[in-house]
Amino acid sequence: MTTEAVKTDVVDIGEAKLTREQEHEKKRAAALAMGGARKLEDRAAKGELNARERIALLLDPGTFRESGLFVTSAVPADRDKTPADGKITGTGEVDGRRASVVAYDFTVKGSSSSPISNKKMAHFKELVVKTGQPLVYLSESTGVRMPDAMGGTGMGSANGKTRFLRQRESPWVSAAFGYCFGSAAWHTVAADFAVFRKGSVLAVSSPGLVSRATGQQVDAQELGGWKVHAEVTGYADAVADTDQEAIELVRRFLSYLPSHNGETPPLAPIPQGSGERAEEIKSIVPESRTQTYDVRKVVDIVADTGSVFPIKARYGKSLVTSLARIGGQSVGIIANNPMFKGGALDGAACDKATSFLVLCDSYNIPVVMLVDQPGFLIGLEAERSKVAGKIINWMNALSLVTVPKIAVTMRKNYGQALINMGGGGTADATAGWWSSEVSFMDPTSAVSVVHGITPESDPEMYELRLAEMNKGTTAYDVAQVFGFEQVIDPSETREFILGALKDHYRARSNGVGEHLLRTWPTSF
Repeated sequence: MTTEAVKTDVVDIGEAKLTREQEHEKKRAAALAMGGARKLEDRAAKGELNARERIALLLDPGTFRESGLFVTSAVPADRDKTPADGKITGTGEVDGRRASVVAYDFTVKGSSSSPISNKKMAHFKELVVKTGQPLVYLSESTGVRMPDAMGGTGMGSANGKTRFLRQRESPWVSAAFGYCFGSAAWHTVAADFAVFRKGSVLAVSSPGLVSRATGQQVDAQELGGWKVHAEVTGYADAVADTDQEAIELVRRFLSYLPSHNGETPPLAPIPQGSGERAEEIKSIVPESRTQTYDVRKVVDIVADTGSVFPIKARYGKSLVTSLARIGGQSVGIIANNPMFKGGALDGAACDKATSFLVLCDSYNIPVVMLVDQPGFLIGLEAERSKVAGKIINWMNALSLVTVPKIAVTMRKNYGQALINMGGGGTADATAGWWSSEVSFMDPTSAVSVVHGITPESDPEMYELRLAEMNKGTTAYDVAQVFGFEQVIDPSETREFILGALKDHYRARSNGVGEHLLRTWPTSF
């Protein structure tokens, strides 16, 4: 080896000399150290995982392939303070299927976003579209990094044209772990599934900035805490107690979905005992239409054992939306729940239904509707919450769904909501329990509206008019005009759905729909 060659193989750092290999390992160790030992220890003491620990839980062991490890801020003074520029990115596998991940490293300047870290994230947004794989955000950020973004140069170089374009080519998932401002908020509300760890806060701006701008003291949880998004905005599809639980929910959600919209979801083994409790449905659902029950118990019986995965369980509670499996196949279940508001559908329930239809249609998941509803909630509050527009959104979305739609009327199905819940030709396969009742309005209300009498004002005439209103409302009357394909025993519900899934499988396209809802807004 020549003297010249030896010189190119070392790095002069004062008196010590490092080989290229040693220099590489030193730089690598500095990048992997994230924000330093003290910050990492502080997180661990609070029971919070760091970004790399979250990635290790999300991905199958040994599959993470990091990209952008040596990225730093473009600001010279921050280059040694911003390992990976606060965003750890790469690819790996979730249950043996390829996925990309963006993990916000809060120990590096609060995982604030700079043009360089945005470039890293943009790379993976483009990658998942080209390759057909899910993208998972492990979100926690203080927002934009001000020194990098201030001024005309910072703002003028922003790429906003496609940064948040969602055409649902492949699933986006976000787990919100702590403060989520800026891009962490945008990616979460743009995701197909968002889980919030308790204690997390998501908002457009931080409480401090809001307080300075408005002159009012703002509590972080009141501003955008996990409970607000689980119960008021509906942004939270699920809530977790810990980081570990949040990541497990992400993994489980992905198990119901395909890797991209050009394929169907993976089939799962049918658990032992699935379908064996069919007769129990009769003891859960009372015959009287005014008695309440919890439809989630029916869903558990109809679905494969242990397969029900609730979506937005704390929001719009009069409607249940859940991913599940029936016969090993992923399905989306929409079910009225009389336990809340008697099953009446309010604005939140409408938004919840529409959002769920978009998810199912975008990723080739058949829709199953279990119907027992008295109509839409009416009144001042409903009208001021724009319920009319939300009803139409739901109807429009349902009309655009191109995956199989299966509707079973269990007990009652009244009014305009009949259309929204699969009646009037909006479902591909329909059945009614032999005890079900279908009409424009609850007959007891119709008597008062049409004839202006009540049981108290004229008992004899009321009973006479009620008998008239009850005529022609049975499942057999609906079946007579082919409004129901079948009239079934409640215990036959699962078998009807299994048969309908086989009948309406889109064999010409290998089960892939047209995705007419793929550009529907993610938050509305």
